[in-house]
Formats: sequence, structure tokens, C-alpha cells
Amino acid sequence: MADPVPLRRNPAGSLPGNVPRRLRNEALADVRRQSVLDAARSAFFELGMDKTSMREIARRAGYTVGAIYSYFASKEDVYGALLAESLERLNGCVQAALAGVADDAERVRCSARAFFDFYRDNPRDLDLGFYLFQGMKPRGLTPELNDALNRRLRDALNPTEHALRGSGLGPEQALAEVTALFAHIVGLLVLSHTGRIRMFHQASQDLFEAYLGQLVGRMDA
Repeated sequence: MADPVPLRRNPAGSLPGNVPRRLRNEALADVRRQSVLDAARSAFFELGMDKTSMREIARRAGYTVGAIYSYFASKEDVYGALLAESLERLNGCVQAALAGVADDAERVRCSARAFFDFYRDNPRDLDLGFYLFQGMKPRGLTPELNDALNRRLRDALNPTEHALRGSGLGPEQALAEVTALFAHIVGLLVLSHTGRIRMFHQASQDLFEAYLGQLVGRMDA
């Protein structure tokens, strides 16, 4: 099936008059939904999850609150959409890093570095992943949405785990290694993004590379 032809917009951003009404309405709905997400992203980053309201999101988007509810049922629903988009970009970076790489050890290096680099270069995406935690317990998302988001995050780690197993590690050992790798990455980046790592006079990139070298060494052993 051929890819759909993108709709051509006029210089002002509107669609030409010869586009069918259904397509025009769908395109307009997509633009409005993206405006809501952009407004919510800025509100979450500036105010945090607790202090952001649907009214504030609507104000920043330039819409009424009622219009916002036609796209999202709650601010948690908006958050879920933002996090899903972030995880799609994360997975895209990991897959791009693995293109043409066949050796298992190199696949571990490439996939783990892509994961680390994504959150190093996009600290707000890391922040986004922790907005719904209060007292160490997640809140606000339905179990179904929470599971779907967790699976998408897990997808970004699966190439590393598969490469570990391809090198000869058993399923339990590979899972333990990728879990430790994830914890190591998140811990280093939280220390780095908050500036706390300076108290140790260390660099998160150097510590990550050292850990990654040790992990590959355990594969070889």
C-alpha cells in the first residue's frame, strides 16, 4: 500500500480550498491536539505535574477548557500522550544506532549508548518519566496506559538484552544485567542533571563508559 501523500499547506499554514472537508477537519484536529500537547509540555516543565491544571494548559494553548476535554480526558491523559511521544523518539534513536551492527558486544555498546545519550541530551524527557511519582508510588495513570508505556520503555532496552543473550548469557543473567544497566543510567543522569555528581568530582559520561566496558567484559568472560 502506498504511503499517503502529505497535505500541502498554504504559506500561512492553512489548507488549500480544494482539500476535502473530512481531510481538512482531521488536519485541523491534529494541529489543535499538537498545540495542546505543546502547551502541556511547557506547563509541566515550568510548574510540575501537581501545579499544572487543565485550565492552565488551555490558557497556554489558547483554547477553552471545554475544547481541551474534547481531546484529552484529564491532565494525566495529556501526560500519557507526551510520554508516549517521548518513548517513540527514544526507540527511534536506539534502532538507528543499531543499523548495520551485527556483533553482539557492539550491539550492547550501541544500544546502551543510544539510551544513555537520549536522556543525557534530553533531560526534560527524563523528568517527564518521573512526574507522576509521589512518595515513590505512581499515580494518575490507568493500569492499561501505565502498562503500555512501560512496555514501550522496555522496548528500548530489549535490543541490549537480546544482544546479551546472543553472547551466551542465560535469560535470568541477561535480565539482571539490563536491569542493572537501566538503574545505572538513570542514577547517573539524575545525579548529572541535578548537579549532585559534582560533589564526587566525577563525570557521568566517563562513569557510564566505565560501567559499559565492565558489562562487555562480563559478556566476554
